[in-house]
Amino acid sequence: MAGQTDHTLRGDYANIRPDYTVDQDYSLYTVAEQDLWKRLYARQSALIPHYACDEIIDVLASLNLGTGIPRFDEINVKLIAATRWSLVAVPGLLPDDVFFTHLANRRFPVSVWLRTPEEFEYIVEPDIFHDFFGHVPLLFNETFADYLEAYGKGGVKANGLNALDYLARLYWYTVEFGLISTPKGLRAYGAGILSSSGELPYCVLSQQPNRIRFDLLRVMQSNYKIDTFQDTYFVIDSFQELFDATAPDFTPYYVELRGRPDLTAMARLETDQLIKV
Repeated sequence: MAGQTDHTLRGDYANIRPDYTVDQDYSLYTVAEQDLWKRLYARQSALIPHYACDEIIDVLASLNLGTGIPRFDEINVKLIAATRWSLVAVPGLLPDDVFFTHLANRRFPVSVWLRTPEEFEYIVEPDIFHDFFGHVPLLFNETFADYLEAYGKGGVKANGLNALDYLARLYWYTVEFGLISTPKGLRAYGAGILSSSGELPYCVLSQQPNRIRFDLLRVMQSNYKIDTFQDTYFVIDSFQELFDATAPDFTPYYVELRGRPDLTAMARLETDQLIKV
């Protein structure tokens, strides 16, 4: 949700509260938007069983989000009971410090607006479909939910250490574009993949991208692309691995990273553990 863009921000920021939250006024969603949501959901849900991890599949089946745009308050009843997280409505992209503070307090910001039909295949900024379909399912997973809280707390600290670029890369390559090894093979768990009809099969099947065994410092060295399929994916063995990786104080890591060169999105090192498909 935090991020930079070179165009005018989507969403209505006129009535934001100090923490950038707004109300989800469900009455504002049109019949056409409800139909668009259903079509988006039908397209992605047909792909999920083949390319997503079981944790995603199981939660989506239990939430039954295909009937229309979800109501935040209804989802929160289930989410708070499951992992003590809650969803907060926001107009769109948030300042980094605001975003990290929400995560550190087990609140996940979800945009209230939905893309247009012309953006059915691709959208620049995260909308309510990306946030719900991509992010919300794993908030029901206790270990991943704890990882996001730890990430948020680390972000609050990094904001004062001039280290946000490193945290942005970690978020990108895990929360947005992460892969996980499973008994069924490689599967997607990142929200950016899960909400993309093209990248979801590509990340699992294509021979083109690098798939590299997750290494925290390697990830935080690596730049990424925002307007194409990824050149590199990092693969974890479990969500516990992510949580354990964020447990230590990152301050010494930032010192070490400043002595390392940034890597391109397509870089391949001799020390990389490449994973074949």
